[in-house]
Amino acid sequence: MAKRFKSFAQFYPFYLSQHQNLTCRVLHYAGSLLIIVVAIFILLTQQWLMLWWLPVIGYSFAWVGHFIFEKNKPATFQYPVYSLMADWVMLFRAIFRKNYRE
Repeated sequence: MAKRFKSFAQFYPFYLSQHQNLTCRVLHYAGSLLIIVVAIFILLTQQWLMLWWLPVIGYSFAWVGHFIFEKNKPATFQYPVYSLMADWVMLFRAIFRKNYRE
């Protein structure tokens, strides 16, 4: 991952290339959806200390997908903001049945 991306549009195809394994993608989706559920719970119960769990939940699912199934290093290590954005774009596209490769 020596290349430096200058925009999200340049980064996203690379991100998709790092998520070719279906199990890896499903683990990303599960982690992201669980983040939404936990965030809603936190808002409703006002248990603000639980906010610390959000990155743990999201990254644990994603990193298991990468290290065990995809067998690569998560792009988050080098591109944290773009990777976070791409996680949500990939989830949105999966939910609304947009072509994974577009």
